[in-house]
Amino acid sequence: MSWQLLWLGFLLPMTVSGRALGTTGKEAAVDYLLKYGYLQKPLEGPDDFSPEDIMEALRAFQEASELPVSGQLDDATRVRMRQPRCGLEDPFNQRTLKYLLLGRWRKKHLKFRILNLPSTLPAHTAREALLQAFQYWSDVTPLTFQEVHAGWADIRLSFHGRQSLYCSKDFDGPGRVLAHADIPELGSVHFDEDELWTERTYRGVNLRIIAAHELGHALGLGHSRYTQALMAPVYAGYRPHFKLHPDDVAGIQALYGKKSPGIGDEEEEMETSTVPQVPTEPSPMPDPCSGEVDAMMLGPRGKTYAFKGNYVWTVTDSGLGPLFQVSALWEGLPGNLDAAVYSPRTQWIHFFKGNKVWRYINFRMSPGFPKILSGVEPNLDAALYWPRNKKVFLFKGSGYWQWDELARNDLSRYPKPIKGLFTGVPDQPSAAISWRDGRVYFFKDKQYWGLNWQLRVEKGYPRDIAYNWMHCRPHTPDTTPSGGDTSPSATGTTLDTTSLTIDTLEH
Repeated sequence: MSWQLLWLGFLLPMTVSGRALGTTGKEAAVDYLLKYGYLQKPLEGPDDFSPEDIMEALRAFQEASELPVSGQLDDATRVRMRQPRCGLEDPFNQRTLKYLLLGRWRKKHLKFRILNLPSTLPAHTAREALLQAFQYWSDVTPLTFQEVHAGWADIRLSFHGRQSLYCSKDFDGPGRVLAHADIPELGSVHFDEDELWTERTYRGVNLRIIAAHELGHALGLGHSRYTQALMAPVYAGYRPHFKLHPDDVAGIQALYGKKSPGIGDEEEEMETSTVPQVPTEPSPMPDPCSGEVDAMMLGPRGKTYAFKGNYVWTVTDSGLGPLFQVSALWEGLPGNLDAAVYSPRTQWIHFFKGNKVWRYINFRMSPGFPKILSGVEPNLDAALYWPRNKKVFLFKGSGYWQWDELARNDLSRYPKPIKGLFTGVPDQPSAAISWRDGRVYFFKDKQYWGLNWQLRVEKGYPRDIAYNWMHCRPHTPDTTPSGGDTSPSATGTTLDTTSLTIDTLEH
């Protein structure tokens, strides 16, 4: 079961429910599976999912939802899909059932600003609910939060409608998606203003609980596999005596340490230093809408991954997925990769950096890896799997290598000129990808080139990566209110030196 799988909680009594799946239940179910990462829409051309694709996606959804696994769109599956939830995808920790850490703030005193409030609650009640949401986290960590009423804040909370200039992912009206947030250190927390936000009642959607969940993302927590945890992806209803689940507490304390009132800073540092933490000096958070990438990959289950620095995100038909640290998804894998490629033939993922190669099956590293790469030049530029001959292509400078994963390869004939096979493609591409329809795409700087079946660049290329591939909105200057949100939405690693010759990889 891959990290994209959803895990849904139990629905407690409430009057808010998700909207009906639509006039055509199957079409609505496919839309749902697309939105939450089970299916991947082709970049160009019509959607063409085989019955096997849809059945596999439904089986994965049912398994993650603790439903009978049939691969059929039965009534129980429809009910699960109607439940209101967080708008972020759900990359769970596949190695254990524990919390997933996505990043951390490099300070423990954070400023926050409430930019607006919902219309369904008195202002003082809404503010009290939001302040209580912060307190859930400050009660169990050394974190402190300070509200500011003007200027910049680390965390910004705001309510947005179906179409907003200041929210990069549109909401969908009452029900279904309730809110979404960025991971550190972006700090945006957005709520759907069309919801019936309430407090101290089973009616509507409880603002305090949803805000606490989204703040968990803003502080660096991913979704939890425990159904009663605050960080579960599906809204479980109003709980009068709500408190954090042990998994919520363990996760946030893994990031920031335990709350130790009355002790000095030195003792506090000793306490927190024993807690596993993500690196305290992470690389800068990339802007996916810059259009620049280190690597691209059409991965398992047809999901598109983009890599930049220490981060990775997905690209779907609706736009960008949340940013995650590379090592949070693929344990032991460094950032700043040279190339990445997934082979449907073997179900292997290979990552390249410098003179080393890592192999994974889904998110688990294969035994004996990473290994030293030989037979091709180090510091590759790009890699792709070509389904027409079932080989992996590796690119460096103006040359390429063909590699058969399951056969011995004579690489002495390589490299060969890129332009001798791929007409119109620039040298030194930063990434390459082969799409499900057979088209090949190359990326360089902020542009990409699409090739037809004759491997010639088609008319209309190059195109802009940010606008055409990442689905980013054109930047509109001077439209953001003072102190508003300008960041793109996001949720939101000792190597052995065993020698590896690329034509003698373990099978």
